[in-house]
Amino acid sequence: MEKYFENYQRWLNSSILSDCEKAELEAIKNDENEIKFRFSSYLSFGTAGLRGTMKVGMNAMNIYTVAHATQGLASLILKEGRAADGVAIAYDSRNNSELFAHVSAEVLAAAGIPVYIFDALRPTPELSFALRELKCVAGINITASHNPKQYNGYKAYWEDGAQLPPEHADTVSAEIAKVDIFDGVKRMDFDEGVKSGIITIIGDEIDEKYLAQVQAQAVNPNAVKNVSDDLKIVYSPSRHGTQARSRDTQENGTQASLHG
Repeated sequence: MEKYFENYQRWLNSSILSDCEKAELEAIKNDENEIKFRFSSYLSFGTAGLRGTMKVGMNAMNIYTVAHATQGLASLILKEGRAADGVAIAYDSRNNSELFAHVSAEVLAAAGIPVYIFDALRPTPELSFALRELKCVAGINITASHNPKQYNGYKAYWEDGAQLPPEHADTVSAEIAKVDIFDGVKRMDFDEGVKSGIITIIGDEIDEKYLAQVQAQAVNPNAVKNVSDDLKIVYSPSRHGTQARSRDTQENGTQASLHG
């Protein structure tokens, strides 16, 4: 039996998967190409983190691969002796972004790493600002940028507010490879984490500081003031990306097959 079929059968028979997730896998039991695509390998973790279509399987974005990657990031932070510094987490408006952000927080909390997570969606630059403002060692942003709506992504940042440097991304990738995606990943219930204080919800207080810093970068602060009464702005959402996803997310909600 091919290895990808073995992986498929393991996921299908796992007691961890929900009935909905198993039904999704049952639906592809006669589609060898789809099974091979989902179960030949894991999503590759690099300096840009993870990015893929939202499906059940190893080579896709779902709560299991997100938790797996976060366990690897937690291992890096523990190896660096920086657990006390914490991690900031943000997310966009794509389907499952909030869910994946909460799963990430649960894994970090279980590892004893404080989490600062936004109360709602935020732009990517604010995540970089927040982790520096809070003096965190790392950050996570759940977004797939411009990719089509079927995609989501997991971007990891280091203490400078930029994406993980290559050597740290390599360490995370190596740590992920050591851990079983089901048996080796630990999670703390999100609400319990908030109650215990290891997970902190952040919001307006960071927004105000971020906006103040944005305004401070203005080359000519009076330029907008002088034309503000007559200024008109045309907004055109991109074909893909989160701008085009907001309404669809509200209408369709989170994909049930990824809940777990």
